[in-house]
This record gives sequence, structure tokens and C-alpha cells, in this order.
Amino acid sequence: MANSNPSFVTRHRWITATIAIVAAVVLFASLSRDPAVPVRAVTAQRGTIRSVVSTNGKVEPLQNFEAHAPVGTTVKNILVREGDQVKKGQLLVELNDAKARSTAAQAKAQVLAADADFSGIQSGGNREEVLTLESQVVKARTESDMAQRNLDALRRLREENAASPGEIKNAENQLKRADADLNLLLQKQKNRYSQPEITRVEAQKSEAQAAYTAAEDVLSQLNIRAPFNGVVYSLPVLQGAYLNPGDLVLQEADLSKVRVRAFVDEPDIGRLTPGQRIDVTWDAMPERTWKGTVSVIPTVIKLHGTRNVGETTCIVDNSDFKLLPNINVGVTIITAEHRDVLTVPREAVRQEDSKVYVYQIVNNELQRHYVQTSISNLTQVEVTAGLPENAFVALGPINSNSKPLRNGVAVKVVH
Repeated sequence: MANSNPSFVTRHRWITATIAIVAAVVLFASLSRDPAVPVRAVTAQRGTIRSVVSTNGKVEPLQNFEAHAPVGTTVKNILVREGDQVKKGQLLVELNDAKARSTAAQAKAQVLAADADFSGIQSGGNREEVLTLESQVVKARTESDMAQRNLDALRRLREENAASPGEIKNAENQLKRADADLNLLLQKQKNRYSQPEITRVEAQKSEAQAAYTAAEDVLSQLNIRAPFNGVVYSLPVLQGAYLNPGDLVLQEADLSKVRVRAFVDEPDIGRLTPGQRIDVTWDAMPERTWKGTVSVIPTVIKLHGTRNVGETTCIVDNSDFKLLPNINVGVTIITAEHRDVLTVPREAVRQEDSKVYVYQIVNNELQRHYVQTSISNLTQVEVTAGLPENAFVALGPINSNSKPLRNGVAVKVVH
């Protein structure tokens, strides 16, 4: 019994070693029989490829009207609702205008008073003053004529020695006084008011007219009418509510066409040219696409959130009024489009020392082909030379543990 145990252990070890050797041989044989690297592959195909700039944007009305409360007042009457289509001149909202009407009436009275004062300046005074002055002129002229006739009569008498030199002198002095009084009244009638008085009255008239114009303007703003055909898209007030001066009452826009403002990241701005097609999408209506073209190339870079962007715009037809002002939209700018060209997935294209190549699979073996490329997008690359039609090209190994792809390596395509 004591001698049987070592023999058993020796035989057990021999059996274990033999099994390990056989397993290694089987594994080696298996690897030797199937050295191919499993890869994914596709056929290069002809089709249409687009190079695009994808970003976001905002919808703006082309023609917009905002009504604000011109003074502190209350909402008297609301005649429309949000979403209503309105016609030019249609009354939309009435604000309380009682105080404004009173102010306008007072301003009108001031204008009439200022007009009367100005008219008086031009005519030499009010009617009573003019008539009084005319009467005084007539009286002074009569006295001047009488003094002249008296002097003439005394001079004739003097020739006959019937009047003394003293009487002649007194008559001459009397005529001078009468003429002086007449000339003073005529001058007063012609230029009754001094230039400072005229300037003051003219200023009062201008001030009164400006106050009246302002009062009328306020009054017109309290009855809000549509300045053009459009849609009421914002109405943030309630009937009877009090409004402070400047509070927003209503917004109206012509939404038959809208402007889309797109925010293009700085590196992509150089790819933009006027006329490029733009596709606009909105998450709320994923089945719709609106189309436009680039109308403006950015001329300045702005900070938009955390991005440095340029702003480009396009005009989009919105005849069904689905796009609303201020909504956020997706924007795709098609910077290039080539039709009927050879394309491969981006994953198939590799680069080494500035040379671009792909691996074509021929007889389950990789063959490196240096190629020339043109435009690309997120998924596809256009190949313009170096690759035959319908070439079967490798994308990449199935798993990360596979050996890297290189020219001449045997591969097995896994679908």
C-alpha cells in the first residue's frame, strides 16, 4: 500500500500534462486555420451627398407692431383674442380715455387762445383796441388838417398885415404838435408790439400747439387699431386691469412671411454664401420642413450663450401661419450638394501622413487604396478618385480586441 501512492500521483500528473498539451495543440490549430479579422464592410455607392451646417435659430416677424399704454390708465374693452387675424384699421383694444380727452380739450383751448393772441399781434391788437386806435388816428388827422388850414389862413392874413408874427409862430407850433401826435398814432398802429413781445406770443402759440399735438397723440394711442393686416399673437392684458405707462398691451404681426435668424458657429461662417438653401424644422411639428435661402452673411461675431456665432437670416413662406414669433427652430444650411457621386461612410476613410485612404476587401484580404475626396457630412464622404465603382470597403473590426487593420490582413466580413 505504501508503494502504490507515488505511482498513482505520477500517472495523474502525466495525464494532466498530456491533456494540457493536447488543448494547446488544438487551440493553435484552430488559430492557424482561422486567422481572419472579423470586420464590418459596405459597398461604395453612387448617390447624392450634402455638406451642411446644422445649428439653431429663432423666428421673427417681418412686420411687427407693439402697442404700449401711453399713460397710466385701465383697459376699457378688448375686441380681439390671441390668434385672431385682423384687418388694417380694425379697432383691437380700447383703453380708458376720459382723462386724455379732458387734457386734449384743455390743450385745444390753449391753442385757440394763443391763436387769438398771435392774430392780435398781426393785426395790431384785439378788435376793441384796433377800433379805438383807428378812432384816435382819425381824430389826430383831423386836428392836423385843422392846424394846417389855420396856419395857411394866418399866413395869408400876414401878407395883408392882419396877423402878427407871434400868431404865425403859435400856429406853426400847433401844427407840429398835431403832426407829431398823428405820426405817433400811425407808428403805434403799424408797429404796436415790440419784437420781444412778438417772440413771446409766437413761442406761446408753438408751445400750445405742441401740447395739443401730444394730447391728440395720446388720445389716438388709447384706441388701438391694426396698422396692417396681420395676426394678434400676444395679448397680455385683461379687461378692467390697470396699466402703467409703457406696459405692453398687444402685439400684432404679418406672419404670411417670417424671418428666421440662424446662429452659425464661428468656424462655419466661412462656408456660407448668399443663396444657399436653408431647411427649417420645429420640434412641435416634426413632419414639416420650411425652406428658405441665405440672405445675409455675418459681418460680426457675437456671444450667444457660451458660443461665438455669426447671425444669418432667411425669409420663409408661412402662409398657413404655423411658425410663430419667438419660437426656437432647427436650421440646416446646405453649403454644397453633389448628385450621382461615389460615396463611402466616414468610418471607412482613414488618414496617414496627410494621405487619405480606404481599405478595399478583395478575396477576403485588405488592400489599401489612396483616394481623393471632396465634400463630406456627418456620415458620408465623397470619393472623386482612387476607388473603383461598387468597391467593397472595410469600416472597422467587430471588437476592440481584434488586431488593427493593415494592408494585406485577412478579414472576415460580419453582417
